[in-house]
Amino acid sequence: MSNITTSQTIGPFPHEAWDWAVQLTAEVSSAAPQVRVQGAIFDGDGQAINDAWAEAWLPGSAAVESAHAIPGYRRVPTNEAGGFAFSISQPQAPAGKPVAYVTVFARGLVKHQFTAVFLEDDPALAQSALLEQVPPQRRDTLIARKQADGSYLWNIRMQGEQETVFFDYT
Repeated sequence: MSNITTSQTIGPFPHEAWDWAVQLTAEVSSAAPQVRVQGAIFDGDGQAINDAWAEAWLPGSAAVESAHAIPGYRRVPTNEAGGFAFSISQPQAPAGKPVAYVTVFARGLVKHQFTAVFLEDDPALAQSALLEQVPPQRRDTLIARKQADGSYLWNIRMQGEQETVFFDYT
């Protein structure tokens, strides 16, 4: 029996090991309107995590990205300031559903974490079945705020008072 499990850390060199998926998903063109969600990943002390990865599954984007290598999927590393950004093809408003389901990987994180991001200007946000499962005082950790340039800001906090809500999909 193997000693390797699905909950291994991503090791000290993930940027080099997973670069192929970044190249396949970084520049995705689509006729659909684009939404940009950007932010940073922080540890429990509020320090930026500069060697994390975020993977996003974009259920609303897959159909309009069918010509791409991995439609409706993004994998991005954080930069030196812990920053990340996803460009999302959005053929229609999410209507109470997340604009993306996100998995976070990081050095020292024994098990990757699952979360979701919603857009603050979604008119159906108050009726979201997924958000209803989250205590009201924690829902803000899943909502990206619209910025003056039209992008959305959403930071992921791995621990602490403002810890992002993570889901258990067991």
